[in-house]
Amino acid sequence: MNSIMKESENIRSEMGIRIEGVQVILRVKDMDISRAFYKQILGFDEADWGTDDFTSVNRENAGIYLTTSAQGSPGTWIWIGFDGDIFKLHDNLRSKGVKIRQPPINFPWAIEMHIEDPDGHVLRFGTDPVRENIH
Repeated sequence: MNSIMKESENIRSEMGIRIEGVQVILRVKDMDISRAFYKQILGFDEADWGTDDFTSVNRENAGIYLTTSAQGSPGTWIWIGFDGDIFKLHDNLRSKGVKIRQPPINFPWAIEMHIEDPDGHVLRFGTDPVRENIH
C-alpha cells in the first residue's frame, strides 16, 4: 500500500464515519416543472417525503435533490454515468423536446452527451467509450 493510500485510511479512521453517498442539490424555479422533467422525461422516482420546497428524485443508485430555496447555483453541471445505449437515449430525449447541448461524442473517458434541464442545469450523460474513433 502506498503512503498516500495509508494517509487517506488514517484520516478516515480518525473521522469515525463512513460516507454512504454524495448527492447534488439543484436550485429550481418551479418545482412542478422540474418534477415533471425528472420523473416523466428521465424516469426518476420522487421521495415520499418531498415537498414543494425540497425533494429528492432517485433512479437506480443515484439521486438529485431539488429545491426552490437559495441552495445550489444556476447552471450546475452533473455527471451521470450509465450502462446502456447513449444513441438510443439521445434519440429518445430529442423526440421529447429536451434541449441537447452536445450530441454523443466518443472521448477517451466516455461517450458523452450534454442536455439541459428546465432550469439550465447541464446533465452530462456518459457511458463506456468505443476504443476506435476517439474524438
